[in-house]
Amino acid sequence: MSSPSARPGAAADGLSRVERKELTRQSILAAALRLAETGGLSAVSLRQVAKDVGIVPTAFYRHFDSIEELGLALVDEAFVSLRAMLRDVRSADPAFKDIIDSSVRVLTEHVRAQRGHFLFIARERFAGPAAVRSAIRHEIELCERELATDLARLPGPDAWASEDLYVLANLIVGAVVSTAEELLAAEGRRSAEDAVAERARTQLRMMLVGALNWRSRP
Repeated sequence: MSSPSARPGAAADGLSRVERKELTRQSILAAALRLAETGGLSAVSLRQVAKDVGIVPTAFYRHFDSIEELGLALVDEAFVSLRAMLRDVRSADPAFKDIIDSSVRVLTEHVRAQRGHFLFIARERFAGPAAVRSAIRHEIELCERELATDLARLPGPDAWASEDLYVLANLIVGAVVSTAEELLAAEGRRSAEDAVAERARTQLRMMLVGALNWRSRP
């Protein structure tokens, strides 16, 4: 996931047309993140974004059809790399404890590195345009489905009913979402972030201790 900050006029000399277009696109995404911080994406206008980036309003449409589509691109950026990294953690076939420790570490580092994106997600999943709220729900559901699939390969849950796997995945992902929001509330204070991470590890371990003793109904 990128964290664009440069305006398209900066350092554009020597770039190809495709590279300049991507630079402008990233600048538009960065502008939307900044402008949405105060009143949310619903309060951001196309003209505001164009003015912030330094392009004419019609140039916006070369990249996005609407502010809503721009919001969907921000949702995609926030989730795709996080889901990929969490999949990598689970695909290494570690023990439960290692999965928890590695997942919490990945989440903490990702929220720290992409704070603007996750502030956007935390705000827009309740207050954003309907399509953006729906996209965020969809991404969270994808996380749950992928986790349920991976849980089914582990000793213990491999004998569970699929419905029970989804229940556990829902609990875990819910805890992860809550942890991400607590990390944001820590506002970059390392001691506070460390406390949130440690509490998340304990919470997830408790959850899995109970889960490993669970038996699905026949």
